[in-house]
Amino acid sequence: MTLDATNSQVQDHNRTIYFGLDIPFLHHLGVVPEFAESGKVRIGYTVKPEHTNSFHVAQGGVIMTLLDFAMGAAARTASNHQLGAITIDMSTSFLRPSEGKIVVEGTLLKAGKSIHYCEAVALNGAGEITAKASGTFVLRK
Repeated sequence: MTLDATNSQVQDHNRTIYFGLDIPFLHHLGVVPEFAESGKVRIGYTVKPEHTNSFHVAQGGVIMTLLDFAMGAAARTASNHQLGAITIDMSTSFLRPSEGKIVVEGTLLKAGKSIHYCEAVALNGAGEITAKASGTFVLRK
């Protein structure tokens, strides 16, 4: 681990980088970045027992985290923005339990002057949508 003088944070350089960003929580969850380009993002995640609820399926907050990140990353693709995106608003619907391998796809719907509109879906191994979200984002300055 080394000290990064630009932000005075200790960073583990063995962590996964998520489309240019060091996001410790996503690394902790075991999220796998697949691609981010032209308004489309895809990430993977395998549900771990310690991330489940009393029904032994992915806890909703974990799925919301994945949806939120996928949308924010999709917003960043509009201008190849190197800093993060800040969530202004997010609406999520849970359609069925999330179990096993989950793929999350984020899409930039509209890149505005300062506000970006996105959506994302979480898919199970059968390709069924387990959750979906829409959100508005502003790019960090």
